[in-house]
Amino acid sequence: MKIALIGATGFIGSQLLQEAVQRGHQVTALVQHPEKVPALPGVHAQAIDVLDTAALTQALRGHELVISAFSGHAQADVLGYFLQGFQSILSAAKAAAAPRLLVVGGAGSLEVAPGVNLLDSPQFPAEWKASAEGARQALSLLRAEAELDWTLLSPAAMLAPGERTGNFRLGGDQLLTDAQGQSRISVADYAVAMLDEMERPAHRRQRFSVAY
Repeated sequence: MKIALIGATGFIGSQLLQEAVQRGHQVTALVQHPEKVPALPGVHAQAIDVLDTAALTQALRGHELVISAFSGHAQADVLGYFLQGFQSILSAAKAAAAPRLLVVGGAGSLEVAPGVNLLDSPQFPAEWKASAEGARQALSLLRAEAELDWTLLSPAAMLAPGERTGNFRLGGDQLLTDAQGQSRISVADYAVAMLDEMERPAHRRQRFSVAY
């Protein structure tokens, strides 16, 4: 499959890139700094500013699927930059007639009680609130989207480096926890779940979640 991967050198994006290459897909890695993209078979690195909607539209044309691993973590205004960039991604995907859009979501918008998001709970880390709010608003934008065939995958509360096991559970809008009450997933297994969804769509126009 010919994939456009936005944010291919980030924490999650780099793992999505590795997983896609391992599965034999062709990837256009759309990043600010193409020199940071590893030399891998089937990977073409291209410099892009996601805020340049016209340039992004051109970059997305001709791909069978777009994956957005875009984040604003490196910016001073994390929330503002992310929302501006995400709106540009949506506009570009529509203008490029992208057949499908997969989006890296956050855990903050998952429910820990009926009508209560993890982001709004007292224990949610303050340093992640801006990015979590951005991901929550991105989900709202997607749910209001009439044109795009989208899917958003929310990770467990703890997303960390770790082994690729291929053994995990999928859920919906509620935070998944294990027998010890922990909510966790490795970034490698998150990538497996995302690429599984890409190859075998089961959550069109939905958010789903993954955890051990």
